Amino acid sequence: MIAEKTKKEEAKEFFIETVGRRKTSVARVRLIEASKNSFTVNNKDISDYFPIEEFGKTVKDALVKSKSAQKFKVIAVVKGGGISSQAEAIRHGIARGLVVHNPESRKKLKQAGFLKRDPRMKERRKFGLKKARKAPQWSKR
Repeated sequence: MIAEKTKKEEAKEFFIETVGRRKTSVARVRLIEASKNSFTVNNKDISDYFPIEEFGKTVKDALVKSKSAQKFKVIAVVKGGGISSQAEAIRHGIARGLVVHNPESRKKLKQAGFLKRDPRMKERRKFGLKKARKAPQWSKR
């Protein structure tokens, strides 16, 4: 598991930094203890970055499921993939960070499937075919 607790020298605040992945999306997530929850994705507010409310809920699922009494400021930098896989990559990173912060939350997060990296990827295209498995139309004559 790639996770580390570090101390930021200039701001004198502790944060947990983790990496979450899904398909081709990679999210670097920082959890900072704060008085209230706030989410920043690629230097934008979460509602600006994910205009569809469902993706915002996906990102927040790990915090809701762990019932973390501690409030966190979440800063994520995400690259690659589409917005759906980016949201799930951020959720994966948040779940990993919550386990580092509170190991008792691991059981709930694991049962919900937030700690498993979803390995499904697009299959590569093979030569002689139109897509990964779709063959050109066959003609008898």
